[in-house]
Amino acid sequence: MKNKALDDFYEGCRARAIMLALEEDRYTGDITTLATIDPHQGGSAVIRAKESGIIGGVGVASQVFAGCDPGLSVVLHRRDGETVSVGDLILELTGKLAPILVGERTALNFLQRMSGIATRTRAYVDKISHTGAKILDTRKTAPGLRYFDKEAVRIGGGENHRFGLFDMILIKDNHIDASGGIAQAIGNAKIYRKKHGLKVKIETEVRSLEELSEALSCMPDIVLLDNFTPALLKKAVLQVRNSGIRVLLEASGNIGLHNVIAVAESGVDYISVGELTHSVKALDLSMTIKLD
Repeated sequence: MKNKALDDFYEGCRARAIMLALEEDRYTGDITTLATIDPHQGGSAVIRAKESGIIGGVGVASQVFAGCDPGLSVVLHRRDGETVSVGDLILELTGKLAPILVGERTALNFLQRMSGIATRTRAYVDKISHTGAKILDTRKTAPGLRYFDKEAVRIGGGENHRFGLFDMILIKDNHIDASGGIAQAIGNAKIYRKKHGLKVKIETEVRSLEELSEALSCMPDIVLLDNFTPALLKKAVLQVRNSGIRVLLEASGNIGLHNVIAVAESGVDYISVGELTHSVKALDLSMTIKLD
């Protein structure tokens, strides 16, 4: 079910972040462009891929250039989620060259970061495509860029975990320790959810099979298996199946491309991967211009 207020919030985050990115770059103006380019000079520009990957952020780049000059014409030659190879044309701009140059780096920053995240996410998704597990992101995002980081994960074929602290009750180790144990923490969470009429899921972290047993007795919606080895994950999956309790399982901690297949084949429902957004390798893209 769509939540208009939340959608409006996300769109507001997007618009504010784009304008802030432009403002921090130009401040009182792009003095290099002002000093060297005739403000009436027209021309065109193209952005091309310099390496292969999954493109992400073409719509964001379009918004960046619109923020520099709404009169610029933007033609998209690739859509988010499409594979690109070296030399492929991604988008084309025509209009005044000055605003194109002002927006160049900001647009490329968004495009390159989002494409890097989408490319890495797709690598994980493809690795476990033979299983039923889904790849999730985390909140380990660049401050102020979470909307774009999480959009890029979706573009790459992954799924978003919670966006922030407001859309899921996720009980981590510190919450457990501070509240006096797993049972107490989940109990408190259920009381809070009911009291405030929240339609959110409750997820709790566990650090052992013993804690898993305790969590299952409290029936949360999701259990996060933190830093479990693939062998221990299989035992956890079997334990949940034998219990007859319906709960989703998420694996997290020290997961990379080197072991994600073994993690997925354990039978868990979700695999959260922090490196998708906290260790981004930007996809190499570049822009070239041509005078009228």
